[in-house]
Amino acid sequence: MKAIGDAITNPGGDNGLAMAGRNSPWGGGSGDGSGGGNGDGPGSENGEDKQGGGEPGGKPAEGPRNPWLPGGETPPRRSASIEDIFRSRDPRKSGGGPRGPGFPQLPRRPDGKSWLPLGIGLAVAALLGLSMVHTIGPKEQGLVTTFGKYSRVVDSGVNFTLPWPVEQIDVEDVRSFRVDMIPDNDNEKLMLTSDKNLVDLSYLVRWNIKNLKDYKFRLADPQETVREVAEAAMRASIAQISLNDAISGAGRAQVEQDVRERMQRILDYYKSGVAVQGVEIKKADPPAKTKSAFEQVTVAQQEAERDRSEARAWAQQKLAEAQGNAQAFDKVYEQYKLAPEVTKRRMYYETMEGVLRDNDTVVAEAKGMTSYLPLPEMKRSSSDDSTTTVTAKGGQ
Repeated sequence: MKAIGDAITNPGGDNGLAMAGRNSPWGGGSGDGSGGGNGDGPGSENGEDKQGGGEPGGKPAEGPRNPWLPGGETPPRRSASIEDIFRSRDPRKSGGGPRGPGFPQLPRRPDGKSWLPLGIGLAVAALLGLSMVHTIGPKEQGLVTTFGKYSRVVDSGVNFTLPWPVEQIDVEDVRSFRVDMIPDNDNEKLMLTSDKNLVDLSYLVRWNIKNLKDYKFRLADPQETVREVAEAAMRASIAQISLNDAISGAGRAQVEQDVRERMQRILDYYKSGVAVQGVEIKKADPPAKTKSAFEQVTVAQQEAERDRSEARAWAQQKLAEAQGNAQAFDKVYEQYKLAPEVTKRRMYYETMEGVLRDNDTVVAEAKGMTSYLPLPEMKRSSSDDSTTTVTAKGGQ
C-alpha cells in the first residue's frame, strides 16, 4: 500500500516507473525501469522528455514484438502529448482543413518514385494516338492541313495523319444535298418583271460540295455566298418574263432552269467548289398591298375567258348549220341543172305546201276553181272519214 501511495503522490518517482514499466501488460520496459521514461515524467525537473515512455536522447521505448507484422517489429509508438496531436493536424502540413482530411497521397512505385509523371505521359500518348486515327463516313471527305496549310484530301474509311498539332483534319459531308430556302422567313421578296411589275417570290436551292479544297479555302462563308448568287440569278431571270407568266406558272420551268445555269456559271467563276443541283419556285404572288386588286383582275379574266369560250361554241354551232344548208343547196342545184322545169315546179309545190299548211283561209283566182276553199271543214271531214274508217275496221 505504501508503494501505491508513493506512486500516486509522486508519479515521476522510481516506484511509479516500476509499476508503469514492469507491471503494465502493454509496456515493454526492462527490469531496471528504463522503459517507464527513465525516471523523467511530467513531474521531473530536467524536462528533457515530458511525454514519458522514452529513452534518453529522445528515442522511444520499444514494445513487445508483433508476430503479425513483417519481421515481427512493432512500429514506433505515437506520442501522447496534446501539443503533438494538434501539431500533426496542422492544415499546412496535412493539406486539409479543420473539417476534413487532406488530399490522399498517391501510391509509390517500388523504387519510391511517384506514378504521376508516368500517368501523365500515358495520357498524352493516348491523346496523340487518338489524334492520328480518323474514321470518315461513306458520304464524307476529310481535308488534312499541316500547320494550317493544305496538305491533301482523304476519302471515306480509316485514315491516318500525323499527331496534333502537326496535322489536323476537317471532315465534311460532300454527297448529301443542302437545301436553302429564300427567303428563310415570312418576309416579302419582291422582284421586278419585264412589264415593270413586282412579284413576291419564294424559292429553294439544292446544292452540294464537289471540290472540298475550293469549298474550304476559296470562300469565307460558302452558304451565304450560295444564297447571294441564287438571289442575283433569280432577279436576272424574272426580269425577262412578264408578271402573268410568273404568277400563272407558264414560265416557271424555264425560269428555274435559267437560274440554275446562271448560278453554276457564277460559282464556277469563283471556284467555290459548289454544285447546284436544282432550283424550285415555291410561291409567286403579287405584293400583299395589291393582292386584292390582282384577285379581282383574275376573276374578271376568268369570266372573260368563259364568255369567249361560250361565244366560240355558238359560232361553231352556227357555222356547222350553215355548212349543212350549203351542202343541201348544192345537192338541189345539181338536180336543177339536170331538169330545170321539173325541179322548179317541185320546189314551188313544196314551198306552197309549207306556206298554206297552217292557213285557215285561202283565196285563189283561177279558171275552173272556186274562189274560196273551206280548208278547216275539209280537214275536219278528212279527219272524220279517217276516224270512221278506223272504227269500222276495228268493229270487223
